[in-house]
Amino acid sequence: MIPSIEWIENKVKMIDQTILPQKLEFLEFEDYRDVANAIKIMNIRGAPAIGVAAAMGMALASIEFKNKNKEEFLSSLKEAGELIKQTRPTAVNLFWAVDRILNKIEGVDKKSSELSEIIIDEAKKMWQEDIDTNKSIGKYGAELLDDGDTVQTHCNAGSLATVQYGTALAPVRVAIEQGKKISVVADETRPRLQGARLTAFELQYDKIPVSVISDGSSGLMMRLGKIQKVIVGADRITSDGVFNKIGTYMVALAAQDNKIPFYVAAPVSTLSMSESFEDVKIEQRDSKEVSYVLGKVQIVPEGVNCINYAFDFTPFELVSAVITEDGVFPPKDLVEKYT
Repeated sequence: MIPSIEWIENKVKMIDQTILPQKLEFLEFEDYRDVANAIKIMNIRGAPAIGVAAAMGMALASIEFKNKNKEEFLSSLKEAGELIKQTRPTAVNLFWAVDRILNKIEGVDKKSSELSEIIIDEAKKMWQEDIDTNKSIGKYGAELLDDGDTVQTHCNAGSLATVQYGTALAPVRVAIEQGKKISVVADETRPRLQGARLTAFELQYDKIPVSVISDGSSGLMMRLGKIQKVIVGADRITSDGVFNKIGTYMVALAAQDNKIPFYVAAPVSTLSMSESFEDVKIEQRDSKEVSYVLGKVQIVPEGVNCINYAFDFTPFELVSAVITEDGVFPPKDLVEKYT
C-alpha cells in the first residue's frame, strides 16, 4: 500500500488520483493554496485523506507566514484555514483538521517560527493517527466478515481515501490477513468512477480479489446471492444518518430489501453529532462531470441540464452498524456514545 499523502522536507507529496488507473504519478506542493486547489479538483479525495491534506496545507501556510509578527501570523493562518475549508463543504474531516491545527496553538506563548514547528509536528501526528485509526477500524470490522464473504463497497474508502490502509476496505484487509477468503465487488460510482478507477486499482495492486459492476447492478447481485455484506465509508455522520458519495442511499435500500448487513466504516473525526440532515450543505459539482465521461467523451445532448450532487444521505434505519476505531456500534449506541 502506497501512502496517498506524505510530508517530506517541508513539502506535501500526494498521489494524483485524477489520472489513475492509467498512471501512478505524484504531485509535490510547497504552497498551501496549491494544496487547497488539489483538494477542490480532487487530486486527493476521501474524507480522512483530505483532512490530513488540510492539516498539511496549514503547515505549509505556517512556514510561509513564520517571519511575520505573532498577530499577523495568526490572522494569516486563519485566512488560509478559511480558504481550505471552502474547497469541499460536505466532508467534516476538512473542518476538523483545520480547527485542530488552530486550536493546537491557541493561547501558546511562543513566536511565530516556533508556532510553525508546533503546527508541522501536529500535521505529522495526524498523518500517523490516521493509519493507526484505520488499522483499528479494520480489526473491529474484520470480526463482522465470514470466510468466503463477498463484500460490496461504494466509491473508494480504501487506502487512497485515507493516508493508508483505508476505512471501508480496512476490515477486508485485516480479514484476509487473518486467513479468511474475502473478495470485493466495487460498483463503478458515477460520475467520477472512483470505484472502477480507484478501488479496483488499489485492490488489484495489493492482490485482493475484486470485480467491478455498473452502479445499477447492486440490487440484482444481492438478489442472486453474490454479495454477503456491504461496507461503505462516510464523509460526515450526523445524529440521524450518514452522508457519503452519491448512490450510497440506493445501495443501502437494496441491501435492506435483500436482508444484507449494511455497515459504515469511519473514524470518529467524521462524526458530527450536533447536526442533522437539515444542517448539512450537500456539495454540487460541475454538471460536466455528468455530461462527460471523465471530462473526455460527451454522453448527454448539448443543452440538456445535468444535476450533479456529490453526496447523498442514508438514514440510520438502513444502517446495521457503524465501525469506528473504538468498536462496532448500532446507530442508537453510536449516538448515545458520542453525543
